[in-house]
Amino acid sequence: MKTAVFASLIAAATAFAPVTQKASSHSALRAFEDELGAQPPLNFYDPLGLVADGDEAKFNRLRYVELKHGRIAMIAVAGYLSAEAGYRFDGDIAIGGPAFADIPNGFAALSAIPSAGFWQIIAFIGFLEVAVMKDIVGGEFPGDLRNDYIDFGWDTFSEEEKLQKRAIELNNGRAAQMGILGLMVHEQLGVPILPGV
Repeated sequence: MKTAVFASLIAAATAFAPVTQKASSHSALRAFEDELGAQPPLNFYDPLGLVADGDEAKFNRLRYVELKHGRIAMIAVAGYLSAEAGYRFDGDIAIGGPAFADIPNGFAALSAIPSAGFWQIIAFIGFLEVAVMKDIVGGEFPGDLRNDYIDFGWDTFSEEEKLQKRAIELNNGRAAQMGILGLMVHEQLGVPILPGV
């Protein structure tokens, strides 16, 4: 009986002992663990295995798309909150149409905008996507759309400062993507976006 109790105590204790893990022989799985954006607590996070093959071109394309969506989400959050706070353009949204002040916030705005205006917005976004927001000359990193045209002082930064600023933009974009999703969900649930406004 004492032997059985002793054996069960040893088995229980070994359940909490640290396990040494054998190093993986698949270097492709570890190819991007030191890339920008691989930060605690998740480190490099690829739950769908999109870059499990270690293809750098695919990784760069996905990073470019992540940056673009992050930039769009940052603008969306700012626009959503400013509209919710009551800021509007002066004048009418269309010739003889409703005033900007008469357009509601959030999803309700989609049905209040005249259809020609809605299609103008879609066409403008398409124009930006096809003609403006592209990497023409091959920038320093995925998402570098300066195209040797504008600088804003980027070339005056050290490599460490550039890496830090890129990490800040990436993290702010990730947060904004979650933020705009949260704002849209709260609107659909009927929760006030800006309490007291």
